[in-house]
Amino acid sequence: MAKRVVVALIMCVTLAGGAWAQQAAGNSIDRDIQLLRKDLQSGRKQVVAANMLLTDTEAQNFWPIYEKYMAEMLTINDTKVAVVKSYAANFNTLTNEQAQQLVKQWGDADLATVQLREKYFPIFQKAVSGKKAARFFQIDRRVSLLIDLQAASQIPLVEP
Repeated sequence: MAKRVVVALIMCVTLAGGAWAQQAAGNSIDRDIQLLRKDLQSGRKQVVAANMLLTDTEAQNFWPIYEKYMAEMLTINDTKVAVVKSYAANFNTLTNEQAQQLVKQWGDADLATVQLREKYFPIFQKAVSGKKAARFFQIDRRVSLLIDLQAASQIPLVEP
């Protein structure tokens, strides 16, 4: 079950990659991005649920925290989406300054992700054991890495 959900996540991200050419050509894909993100959030939650091995009591404590965590993560992901959209919009005319700004914005989003995980670890640890909190962040990081890797493979490199 969990493997199928991860495959579905990867497939969803791959479909978003096809939209790159549309965005680079100036077509709006905001609706498609919104639908994709909703699917990814659902798939991510399924992966977490299938792999956390929570008792009923732990689940009651865990899921409300998870929802808050993911809401904050969504804000960070908004930044990543904005960076990619900006890159797509300026792909053919990207200046050195724009490239530098995009790298900084992406790095800031990565840093914000690490800070969010550090903020939430003790919160999750109060809801479930330290080991289960660590397990959640392993799962969360793996899913994020899969999504990032697939998305990155769809985005063309900057032309020198």
